This record gives sequence, C-alpha cells and structure tokens, in this order.
Amino acid sequence: MELSRLWRATCMAAALSAVIALSGCGLMLDRTSGSSGSTGGANPGSTGSGGSGGGVAPTGGPGTGSPGSNTNGIQAVNHVVYMIMENRSFDHYFAKMNEYRQAHGIPGTVDELPAGETNPRVPDYKPVGSFHLGTMCIENTSAAWYTSHQNFNLFNLSSDTPTMDGFVWSASAAAFNEGGQDTSGSRAMGYYDGNDLPYYYFMASNFGVSDRWFSPGPMETEPSKMYMVAATSAGHAHKPTTSVNAPTIFSELDAKGLTWKIYYETQASDAILNFIQPYASQHQANFVPISQYFADVAAGTLPNVAMIEPGFGSEDEHPGIPNNIQIGAADTAKIINALMQSPSWKDSVFFLMYDENGGMYDHVPPPTTGVPNPDGIKPVDLFTKAQQGYDDPPGDFTRYGFRIPNMVVSPFSKKNYVAHTVTDSTGVLKFIETRWGLPNLNKRDAVASDMTEFFDWQGKPWATPPTPPAQPTNGTCTDSAVNVQ
Repeated sequence: MELSRLWRATCMAAALSAVIALSGCGLMLDRTSGSSGSTGGANPGSTGSGGSGGGVAPTGGPGTGSPGSNTNGIQAVNHVVYMIMENRSFDHYFAKMNEYRQAHGIPGTVDELPAGETNPRVPDYKPVGSFHLGTMCIENTSAAWYTSHQNFNLFNLSSDTPTMDGFVWSASAAAFNEGGQDTSGSRAMGYYDGNDLPYYYFMASNFGVSDRWFSPGPMETEPSKMYMVAATSAGHAHKPTTSVNAPTIFSELDAKGLTWKIYYETQASDAILNFIQPYASQHQANFVPISQYFADVAAGTLPNVAMIEPGFGSEDEHPGIPNNIQIGAADTAKIINALMQSPSWKDSVFFLMYDENGGMYDHVPPPTTGVPNPDGIKPVDLFTKAQQGYDDPPGDFTRYGFRIPNMVVSPFSKKNYVAHTVTDSTGVLKFIETRWGLPNLNKRDAVASDMTEFFDWQGKPWATPPTPPAQPTNGTCTDSAVNVQ
C-alpha cells in the first residue's frame, strides 16, 4: 500500500511500522543519493537598512519584489564563474544567518529558519523540532520527484497547497532503504550555524545572498543540474537514461565568439554537460582539470564563462557517510580565495549554489504559480508502481524545488546584500545572457531574475577583497541515530 494513503487512512504507528518494513516507503534516491509546525509562511525579519534588497520577503512567483534590472555598467564584468554543490537546503545551512549577521554589526534581514518549526516523525507521529546538528556527516536523503512532492504535502502528493510536513517521513524512508541508523528521519530537521560553516556564513553575509533562490524543480541532481546549463531537463524528471539535444548557455557563447571552460575536480565524464549530445562530445577540449582553473586564475586568463564541477563525496557536500561538509566548504574556500587573491578578481563574478535541497527541511514553500514549463515538454519518465513499487505523482515542470544555499561573490557585490526576488538557478544563465546580449534559452530563464540587483557597478565595494576566516575541517563526523526526545 502507498504510504501516504496509509497515513490518510489510519495514521497509526503500528501500521506505519509494518508498512515501512515491507516497502521502500516511496523513496527514490537521487544520484548516488540519489502535525507540521509550519504552513510555509514567510518570516521576513527586520526591515533594516543598508544591505537588504527589501524588508518583506515575498512568497509569490518569479520576479516578485524585483527591484528591476541594474545593467548600467555590467560591461565591467568579463568573467563569470559558477559552481554547483549538492543536496542542501537554505534553512539546513543558513538557519542562524541573522544571528551571525547581527553579531557582526550587519542587519539581520534574511528569512531564516523560524523558531518552533516541526515535522512528524516515524513511527509515532511525534513532532520533531529543528535542532543544531552535532555531526558534520549525515546519512543520505533524497530530493527526487516523489519525495519532493511528499515533502511539500505529505498527505496529498498531487496538491499545490504546501503543508511542508513530509521531510522527516522521507528521511526515515531513506534510512530504512539504505540500512541507516536514523530511522526516525529526525536528521531532516537538523541545521548548521556559523561555528560549523564560518567561511560560508562570512562570505554570504559580507557579499550577497538571496533568501528566495529556489532549485529549478522538484527533482534530483541530474535534471536539476541540466537546468543550470540548458534552463531545461528536456522533459526528464529523473536522471536521463539517454542523452538529450538542447541548446545550452555554452552554445549561445559559441555563437557570439565568447569563451568557456568546464573545470572538473574528478573526471571530465562527470560533467552534467555530457548529457547534452552531440554538443558535449564535440567540445571535449573545453573540459579541463581544476588545476587549470588555478593556473588560469593566477595568470588572468579565465574564459568569459567557467563552470566548476566539484568532486564527488565530501568535496560536493553530498549527504552520506562519511562525507564531511567542512571538507567540502574548505575545498570551496580554496577555489574562491584563489580568485579573490588573483588579477582575475577585478572583473569577475562567482556564483555558488546547490543543485537541490537534498530532502533537508526548509520552511518556505516553493512557488507553484508563475513558473513556466521551459519548453512545453511534459515529464516523460515518471515512475510507475510496476517500476518502483509506487507511483510518482503527476505534475509538470511548473513549480520550483525548495530553497537552496547561495552566494554572489565579486568586487562589484553590494556589501551585506540580501535579495528577496523570487527566482531559480537559471538566474545565473540570465545574468550571463544579460551581460553579453545573448538570447534566452527558453521560457524558464526568460522569467528568472537577471541577478543584477546584487551589484554596484560604479562603486565596486569589494575592489579590495575581505579576508575570510579559515574553514575548520575537524568537526565531529558520526553515523548514528539522531536522538530527539
């Protein structure tokens, strides 16, 4: 029996335990991850002054609250670098961002994790509140189509009404499926703070951060990352089993005679662009190891656009034992610091983001209106019960996924800036298109924020970059059940 149906029918702990033991609990792990205390309302925080893009954080569709384009001077940018990490939500990483900001004399205008957020746990339906994680490693979770819809509304997976109450349930299913110890699923409500991730907290607070930056859709790694090169997954809700042929931001750059590279930490075949064929195979010379990035940065020879593919495991911060987020953050620090300390800094922008939330709790519901299907292609690969033991809920690519951590690092970044404009990660593509006068790829990047609100082109606030703190890597890393009383 489908688990959400069982909940609706009985909500009895004994029945839950029996069903969990008999099935995969509706879990679809992504890429090697492969009563609710919140109705998803916004917590806009202080209206503050200075570094905020506005006091009230909107909950509407794309473009809501947008301050408008700020393109007068964007030609000063000659290099855009973007890097996509793995499977973390905004609340999971930046739950205590306002406390950090205020402790450092910065207005606390981020819509961070409110007090009192809960999700029901398995098997007793007891509410699990948010809590500070004591380990830098957690067991795997999932952000695939089924679980993303389940997290959005546990009892009605096809609903567009957010209850935001399925996160702990889904994390429990992941533990049962993979033989994990946190079978209560409590880890989904865990968060980190500025002591755990001092480098990220410093950079996001001093440069720019958005509290309305959503992943491209309710999908796992591969389709989500395809949006970050093509503004579409070409109809794929899951990892494609065959390649697709679609225009990309790189083919747009080619058409205008601009330069690009993909710098990889593990191997060229891991790059998401390899799903786009025959284009990727025809441009393998543009795929180079990360050592070349450091050489290009130091020599001032970065291409116009660079995408960095982090290594798998700790380096990309993917949940799973023994992946340690502090090791990943320290690796990111080396990459960004190298840029800040180089001749390339003066005319560059670095975007850091995550592919999707990884099944970790976030209190802000993703918009389900005003989000266009990129190219009119409906999901072509939703799973049926015959394939997986459960049915993927029906749907379309007309909703965003959950909020993700992000930062916008540049000498042109406004100091301490907080954007509240609703967008998804295709906004990075929109920024590139805006800078070099490229056409939109499709309807999705057409409605995205162009990200120019983050910048002061004339003032160049960070012409001299700050000195960020060292990122520790010695935090506790344990595989154990999360004990929530």
